[in-house]
Amino acid sequence: MKALITGIDGQDGSFLAEFLLEKGYEVHGMIRRGVNPMVNIKHVEDKVILHYGDMATENQLSLLLHTLKPDEIYNLAGQSDVAASFEIPEYTGDVTGLGVARLLEAIRSFSPASKLYQASSSEMFGNSTPPQSESTPFRARSPYSAAKIYAHNMVVCYRESYGLFACCGILFNHESERRGFKFVTRKISHAVARIHLGKQKVLELGNMNSKRDWGYAPDYVRAMWMMLQQGKPDDYVVGTGVAHSVTDFVQVAFDYIERDWTRYVKSNTDKYIRPSDVNYLAADPSKANDILKWEPSVSFEELVKIMVDYDIKKECQ
Repeated sequence: MKALITGIDGQDGSFLAEFLLEKGYEVHGMIRRGVNPMVNIKHVEDKVILHYGDMATENQLSLLLHTLKPDEIYNLAGQSDVAASFEIPEYTGDVTGLGVARLLEAIRSFSPASKLYQASSSEMFGNSTPPQSESTPFRARSPYSAAKIYAHNMVVCYRESYGLFACCGILFNHESERRGFKFVTRKISHAVARIHLGKQKVLELGNMNSKRDWGYAPDYVRAMWMMLQQGKPDDYVVGTGVAHSVTDFVQVAFDYIERDWTRYVKSNTDKYIRPSDVNYLAADPSKANDILKWEPSVSFEELVKIMVDYDIKKECQ
C-alpha cells in the first residue's frame, strides 16, 4: 500500500507516518519548500519519501498525484493557527480552503481510485450547543473555521458528484509532546517544565474558562486510518466526549509538579483577545465508537503528564 501525507512534518503527520510505516506502507510526504521538516520526522527521515508541493499550487498537486497514484491520501496540510487566521484570512482561505478544492480536482483527474482523508475540525461547530455530532450545525467563528467548512463541504460535494472515496474526520482537540508552542496546551506544559526547573516564574494566559475536548494525537491518527478501511466513505466526529477547561489543564499540570498553580498563572484576556472565540467544544463520538470501533487509549490526565514529562526532559538537555 502506498500513502501520501500532506503536512507530514506536523504533529499529526509525523504520528501518522509512524503508524503507517508500522503497517508496512510505502509512505510519501508532501512538504513546502523552505520548510525544515526534520523536527518531527527526523527519526523516520530515511523511511519516508519526501516531495515538494504546495496546497496553493494546483500544478504541483496534479503532477504529484499523476506520478504517485497513491492508494490513500491524508490531507493534513494547511494554516492551522486559529488566532493567526484573523491576521492572514486570505492566505488561510487559499491554503486551508481552496487548497482542498485543488487537491480534489487533482484526485478526480489523475488518481480517482485514491482514498482521501480530509482533516476537518471541531472549530467548524463554533458556538453550537455541545455535545457536537455529525449532524450539529456548523457556525464559523474565525477565518480558519470558515475555510475548514468550505473544504469539508467540497469533499462531500466531490464524493457525491464524482463517487470519490473521500472522508472527513471532524477531529476535536488532540495534543502531544510534538504540539507547536503557539498552542495553549504546549505553552502550558513547556512553562510548567521551566517553572519546575526554576527557569521561569510566571505563565500568562488568555481566557482560562474555554472548554475543549482534549485527547492524545496518536489515538486520532489511528482513527484517520480506520475511516479509509471502511466499505464506504463517510464523515466522523472523533473525540473523547469529555470537555475540560484551560484551568483544568493548568491545574493537572501544576499538580503533577506539586505546585499551587494560582501562584504562577496570570490571566491576561486583553493581550490574547480574539475578535470572536469558541467557548465550549465537546464531541459526541458515538458514530466513530459504533462503526469504526474507535476508542481513545490515553486519558486527559495522562496526556497532560506526557507533555510535562517531555518538556522537563527537553529542558534538562
